[in-house]
Amino acid sequence: MKSLKSHFSLITALFSILITLQLFLSLDRVIGAYEQRLGDNYGIVVVSDNNLSLAFFQSIDSAISAVEPLSPTRMLQQLQQQTGDSQINLMTLNLPHFYRLRMAHFITPDAARALGERLLRDRAITRVETFAQQHDTVYRLLQLFKNVVSVLAAVVLLVTSLLIVKEMRLWQFQHRERMNIMALFGAPVWLRSAVLFRLAIVDAVIASVIATSVFLLVDHYGWMAQLLSLVQLQPTLFQPLHDVPLLTGVAISLSILLASMIVMGHKEEV
Repeated sequence: MKSLKSHFSLITALFSILITLQLFLSLDRVIGAYEQRLGDNYGIVVVSDNNLSLAFFQSIDSAISAVEPLSPTRMLQQLQQQTGDSQINLMTLNLPHFYRLRMAHFITPDAARALGERLLRDRAITRVETFAQQHDTVYRLLQLFKNVVSVLAAVVLLVTSLLIVKEMRLWQFQHRERMNIMALFGAPVWLRSAVLFRLAIVDAVIASVIATSVFLLVDHYGWMAQLLSLVQLQPTLFQPLHDVPLLTGVAISLSILLASMIVMGHKEEV
């Protein structure tokens, strides 16, 4: 009964670590998808007296993926309706060209400002609007969210690791007599600690299977996908080919590492 309780405690601690790790990966994918959407919606407005092409802008920065000409016709029509001046449409003949630049990926506020400065160095461009202030606010919120998630994951990892060490010390105490007898007969350290390592690996595999099953169920029934669809995001939260080997490897590696620390810290009784 005591042995089952120890197994349950270790499996629960490893399961908590794996759940935290997988949640961190899933949140990182959600943030990545949100960054991609921000990058798709983000645009830099450029004003020029000349007709410019995508190749021209990409010669300044290869991260520019598309150029959309902006037509002032709609604004002029609204102005005409408000003022009743029929000559307003003639203003289009004297207006410069307006462009919205799309980026291939999400760029930082500093990168946006640097790109705006490089664009303005070209004489063909008369004005640039990077919307840096609004972009900076969104970017800082994303970074804050990432940092909070990282701190929480580190705290959970530390607490559960201490719990695992405590459980392994209990195992070591339960098998202390057998290990001392084997030491008297000259058995090597790895043989005396074989039971400890075997139990640690078995519990790590069990915790990995449980954690994998939980996320497969969540992914199968689309519980998180329904929530993310409310904010128009559809990232793949659980990637079995990548995540299952990672979870299993982390659980086994952590168990072996902590078991090794217990074995190296064990003092033989004489």
